[in-house]
Amino acid sequence: MPELVLKLANPHDIPKIRSLMHIAIVELQRGYLTEAQIEASFAGMGLDTQLIEDQTYFCVWDGDVLAGCGGWSYRSTLHGGDHSANRDITPLNPKTDRARIRAMYTHPDHIKRGIGRMVIDAAEEAARAKGFKALEMAATLAGKPFYLKCGYTVESEWDDIHGAVPVPLLTMVKSI
Repeated sequence: MPELVLKLANPHDIPKIRSLMHIAIVELQRGYLTEAQIEASFAGMGLDTQLIEDQTYFCVWDGDVLAGCGGWSYRSTLHGGDHSANRDITPLNPKTDRARIRAMYTHPDHIKRGIGRMVIDAAEEAARAKGFKALEMAATLAGKPFYLKCGYTVESEWDDIHGAVPVPLLTMVKSI
């Protein structure tokens, strides 16, 4: 069995990242969201290629199979993809702002293998190296148990209203 390898994402990875995101959104939110909410999730979830350009987005490879992806950002946008409303590329101030954990996805065939932890650890280390003292994210209900295990706490609960129906999300935070 190949060893899991974490690498910075590059533009050539984009088709595989988009495919992984799609299957993860559809499969891993079952039991947490209704079918209508899962479909509406696509309005507020997906790939923000700014993360790849900023070299803050990681891919975890199991041989030549993309098993997971995710990263962090020093920009104001909290969540969403290239297509999402309210994107803001304004840089954050490490002295006063929290860096963002962004676009965490694991392929359903690769869950419970430490992939998410690899990405979170790399993102936290990179954000800390840039001077950030805290992180925040827009977490899904499906992701909440994992992020709690990683030391994040729920700051607020809210609904993403950009899709056909509201999708519940959580702002989760952690000091680093």
